[in-house]
Amino acid sequence: MYNVGFNYSFQNFAANGYVVLYTNPRGSTGYGTEFGAAISQAYPGVDHEDLMAGVDAVLVRGYIDPDRLFVTGCSGGGVLSSWAIGQTERFAAAAVRCPVTNWISMAGTTDVPLFTFNWFDRPFWEDPSDWLARSPLMLAGKVKTPTLLMTGELDLRTPMSQTEEYYVALKMQGVPVVLLRFHEEYHGTGSRPSNFMRTQAYIMDWFEKKGRIPGVTVEAEE
Repeated sequence: MYNVGFNYSFQNFAANGYVVLYTNPRGSTGYGTEFGAAISQAYPGVDHEDLMAGVDAVLVRGYIDPDRLFVTGCSGGGVLSSWAIGQTERFAAAAVRCPVTNWISMAGTTDVPLFTFNWFDRPFWEDPSDWLARSPLMLAGKVKTPTLLMTGELDLRTPMSQTEEYYVALKMQGVPVVLLRFHEEYHGTGSRPSNFMRTQAYIMDWFEKKGRIPGVTVEAEE
């Protein structure tokens, strides 16, 4: 649940002509235990459905260009943004930061392994099906969205290997994708002021170049 504090990222996008949508989907707080627990051992899932419902609700208001929708997020938002582009082609571009893309490899490399195991009924060595079904990596074959990936090189929570696995899969599919490795960053990409500013600049530049803007052609990166 978002507070009322100033969010530079949201305000910066709004100041540059974007409509910023951020919602409180199931799995977050503020609406009681049942609402917050809706994604327990079912993540990602209904939270993604809530986010897409929010997009639909804004679109019907008539002031949004449906051909220039963008999605971004870090950590849990990295999970959901990588999941979203495997579910739909509605977004013109995505910026996925510090994601979990493979729950099985995540469990053996993160600094919170028990947290990861608690998302599933059974460990993957007993039954990997649910672990794979909820890994964005397994949807890489469906991704068409130009995707910018950004993760800190020192990230212990959602290690760089999670991003690298996803990057290679998208490259193999011929998806326009770029991986940016943030030097001296742990979880997130903005603890250093210079990296904080770079994060904003890179995302906005990616959206403008890959956003189906008339006269701009989306091509695979070299």
